[in-house]
Amino acid sequence: MKAALIAVTATSSMAASVNPIEKVIQMMSDLEQKIIGEGKETQKVYDEFAEWCEDRSKDLGFEIKTGKAAVADLQATIEDEDAKIAAATSKIDDLSSDIASDEADLKAATKIREKEAADFAAEEKELNEVIDMLQRAIAILEKEMAGGASMMQLKSASNLEQALDVMVRASAISSADSQRLMAMVQTSSDDSDSETGAPAAQAYENQSGGIVDTLNGLLEKAEGQLDEATKEETSAKNKYDLLKQSLSDEIKYANKDMDETKKGLAESNEAKAAAEGDLKVTSKDLAEDVTALGDLHQDCMTKAQDFEAETTSRGEELKALAMAKKAVKDNTGGATEQSYDFLQMSSSSDLKNFEVVRLVKDLARKQHAPALAQLASRMASAIRLNHGEDVFAKIKGMIADMITKLEEEAAEAAELKQWCDKEISEATAKKEDSTAVFEKLSTSIDSKSAKSKKLKEEVATLQKELAELAETQQEMDKVREEEKAIYEKNKPELEQGLKGVKLALKILNDYYAKADKGHSSSDGAGGGIIGMLEVIESDFTKGLTEMVAAEQTAAAAYDRESKENEIEKTTKTQDVKYKTKEAASLDKAVSELSSDRDSVQSELDAVNEYLESLDKKCTYKVESYEERKARREAEINGLKEALDILESEAALVQTASSHALRGVKKHA
Repeated sequence: MKAALIAVTATSSMAASVNPIEKVIQMMSDLEQKIIGEGKETQKVYDEFAEWCEDRSKDLGFEIKTGKAAVADLQATIEDEDAKIAAATSKIDDLSSDIASDEADLKAATKIREKEAADFAAEEKELNEVIDMLQRAIAILEKEMAGGASMMQLKSASNLEQALDVMVRASAISSADSQRLMAMVQTSSDDSDSETGAPAAQAYENQSGGIVDTLNGLLEKAEGQLDEATKEETSAKNKYDLLKQSLSDEIKYANKDMDETKKGLAESNEAKAAAEGDLKVTSKDLAEDVTALGDLHQDCMTKAQDFEAETTSRGEELKALAMAKKAVKDNTGGATEQSYDFLQMSSSSDLKNFEVVRLVKDLARKQHAPALAQLASRMASAIRLNHGEDVFAKIKGMIADMITKLEEEAAEAAELKQWCDKEISEATAKKEDSTAVFEKLSTSIDSKSAKSKKLKEEVATLQKELAELAETQQEMDKVREEEKAIYEKNKPELEQGLKGVKLALKILNDYYAKADKGHSSSDGAGGGIIGMLEVIESDFTKGLTEMVAAEQTAAAAYDRESKENEIEKTTKTQDVKYKTKEAASLDKAVSELSSDRDSVQSELDAVNEYLESLDKKCTYKVESYEERKARREAEINGLKEALDILESEAALVQTASSHALRGVKKHA
């Protein structure tokens, strides 16, 4: 009941102002505007969503591209570290084998050296005892046979055996020493008999001095054996020391090289593990980005299809409303004339005209549009200055012209907005790509420059070390030349001196050994001289032996150090060569990369300049494009509303005029 009352009230109200046909047409128009507004709002939302899809797709594409590049770099790093690990492992195995071999050689050489040293010590002890025993026996024999009275029986001894027996009975020597001397004489006699056919020891008679000569021969032979054994021991020791030094150095440097290789192996394993961890994370992120891109594509396609279906449906609804409105307008004219009678049409039209002017003024004030305010003023002037002209047509023309102008401006603005969005998007993407390339090139340049600088510093250090090494070698050469010159000068002098001393000893010994001297010789003083000469001979022999050993040791040390210096020089020279070459290659790469970066910088500057021009052209300083679009749409909708009011008024006026004419004819 309440709804019916409201409908009756509304119908009565409409009857007083607008007839139902006009009202339903207005309702259709309002619904059309509402649907169009909803479509625009949906279009706006979809445009924003589409822009988001495009931006998100670009971002994911860039992330995928970056991820693939990172995966490739990490895989390359892992392969490189694998190669380093394999090389380091192989090198460690080789070094371990070399170290084990050198240690085994050193151990074997040490064992042999210890045996040689022990053998020499035993032989030296034995020879020293023999020499001491011979020297004592000779001294006793020479003293007693020269006129001593303690052992008179020695003078009647016909051979060495009898002489030794007398000395044993007199406790001058021990029985063991006597037996040992006889054994030596027998051994020496056997050797002499087999080689020269000399007589046996028993054949040496006291009167000829044969016993002392025999013992002196044994003494000289023993001393010769001791001297030879000492030389052999010195030579063997020097050779062992050189071998030991060489093997120790090889073991030392091999261990140092192994430590460095193991350190490099640990670093490679660590770098590989880090790269594998990063690869796992990067691959996971890449897979997620690929999946996200696929999902994004699916979502955006679905949204686009939904929007297309919604737009199609809304178009069909608008088409139906337009057809319905056209049907009402085209087919209800006569029925409207028969059903509704409007009497005060002229006065009502004037009111509606001014209502339209007020509507346009309100719209101009609300939207802050000077052009609409000017239109309202022109419309008001047209109404006031109306002299029977078709004011509806004139005002409608003004409004229609303004709507056309606003729509053209809106279309131009929309076209500019679309162009600006496209250009800014493309320029921004190009800027991002160029920036990424520029940053990558800068990183590569910095890395290679730092590496080149480090290599050059290492080359400078190596060159300094090479110069110092050359200085050291030069000093060594100088010292070695001086040492050799001194040795070559002193050795002949010492040998000459030793030769002279031996000759003097032989002369004196031969003289004082004679029994039938023609005068009373100074045997005591001669013995002292002989003793002194023997001491000098021993000193000269010892000095010569030490000089030869020192020269051999110095020469061996010089050769060893020179060889080590040559190896070090070759190694460091090669390092200088390779590092210099690598630094030059890096500098060349830096130069090429710098050229590429300058090219990219030029492109980036051009893009930035273009973006600045787009910013000046496309950025609205007072209001945004969306604000301008909304304001312009409000202005157009307001003007269309005013135009609808005028159209409905024009129809009413025509209807009223026609009705009045038919009435006049009827009364005629």
